[in-house]
Amino acid sequence: MKQSNLLYAHSGGVTAVINASAAAVIAAARTRPERVGKVFAARRGILGVLAEDLYDTEAFDEEALARLMLRPGGAFGSCRFDLPSEDGQRVTDRLFEVFAAHDIGYFLYNGGNGSMDAVARLHDAARERGYPLVCVGVPKTVDNDIVGTDCCPGFGSAAKYLATSMLEAGLDIASMVGSRGSVFVMEVMGRNTGWLAAATALAANGDPDAAPHIVLVPEATFDEEAFLAEVRRVTERLGYCAITVAEGIRRPDGSLIMEKSRDPRGYVQLGGAGSAIARMIHERLGYKHHWAIPDYLQRSAGHWLSAVDHAQAVAVGRAAVELALDGHGGVFPAIRRLADAPYRWEVAEEDTGRIANLERRLPPAFVRADGLHVTQAACDYIRPLIQGEVAQATRDGLPDYGPLPLVMVPRRLARWVA
Repeated sequence: MKQSNLLYAHSGGVTAVINASAAAVIAAARTRPERVGKVFAARRGILGVLAEDLYDTEAFDEEALARLMLRPGGAFGSCRFDLPSEDGQRVTDRLFEVFAAHDIGYFLYNGGNGSMDAVARLHDAARERGYPLVCVGVPKTVDNDIVGTDCCPGFGSAAKYLATSMLEAGLDIASMVGSRGSVFVMEVMGRNTGWLAAATALAANGDPDAAPHIVLVPEATFDEEAFLAEVRRVTERLGYCAITVAEGIRRPDGSLIMEKSRDPRGYVQLGGAGSAIARMIHERLGYKHHWAIPDYLQRSAGHWLSAVDHAQAVAVGRAAVELALDGHGGVFPAIRRLADAPYRWEVAEEDTGRIANLERRLPPAFVRADGLHVTQAACDYIRPLIQGEVAQATRDGLPDYGPLPLVMVPRRLARWVA
């Protein structure tokens, strides 16, 4: 079959293991020189494709690939850009101009729900145009909300970091209990789903007196009076209360507890639910209060990777190349859970068009009936995903992620005007 070039791109919020998938894609493609010529990586995701800003990964030797494999963040840059419905033809035309200019026969898009939609749409567009392009998704997201896969690469490491943070913060606040009562609130990511919030429950390891004592998730309506009553009960018993709050929790009328801003397109940036809850407790109950937002920290902790998560990120990167070379477009490699104890999993094929833009939420069995915590079933599901650690090289007491050889490909087309 004809040799073609392969183009890889990040999309959306990055993870601590997204570069592991990127490195796996590059390494796997290099094993098939009869099918894959060059491997390019777009700068800042699909925006980089439109701008024809492409990196030539031939500059990555084995040492650089090894560094990429363990580096957090998105080495090639990412973006939040959905293929538009208005002006969509112009954008699609430009993408295929870039594909043609650089002999791209394989496009691998590493992202979440919106990215799987882009893969499905570009797959259909290629068939309509008769252009020989195979589009394959590479799943990732700390939110763990892609339908069709048991878990998402990126989630396990973020879950490990957050559960560790709650464990250590709980020990700290328990040592400082005074007569007044203290409350600690940690706000985690989770616009519409509570997977990351649920992960913090692992810190308690089944102990009802250990942090977190309350976990608030978007799947459960926030009942202010029931919540405050539970805070009071816990604090009167222990002298303190540790609480996890997902950023997207809502009141009974559906309104958000807090939002930061709303852009002209209507996209809402969330943030502040944790501080709002902490202030509410202080104003209503009078307890001393502290709150924290891990924010980017929860998705960028390369020093505390889950070995399982890292292995799955590598596996989906390799599998995406295999799917592409087999001509399986419009699909993505999904994780299938085979057993819980010991944990076993495999990679299977899933259709992007079937699941694009859907959200996998916590099932009802994972949320306690009163909406104030998650169940043992949630912990049993998440626990295998945080297992194992990945050793990182260090230098002067810090992780040594090192430099990367980012070499741009010369442009062949006129500059894109957005």
